[in-house]
Amino acid sequence: MSGTEISSAGLEPRRRRALYQAWHRGMREMDILLGKFADAHLATLTDGEMDEFENILNAIDRDLLSWMTGEAPLPDEYNTPVMRKLMAFHDHDGPINV
Repeated sequence: MSGTEISSAGLEPRRRRALYQAWHRGMREMDILLGKFADAHLATLTDGEMDEFENILNAIDRDLLSWMTGEAPLPDEYNTPVMRKLMAFHDHDGPINV
């Protein structure tokens, strides 16, 4: 079970692949963090934003989780508008956006 709330049927192959990768991580926490964001924003990301999101998807889960929770500083190469949008999507002052 992927957890996704959207269908990949209408998505181009690039976005379909990104949706799958967002929901099928090595850690369930990352499935939720990346998958929920993908469900909400994937269809409207520009090509440049897709490049950034695919770069995020290639990062190691434990690193991503550390960056998103503030346990480790966000490296410059990941400090992009899409990463900031992803982090803002899951406001750390309240519950995770589920």
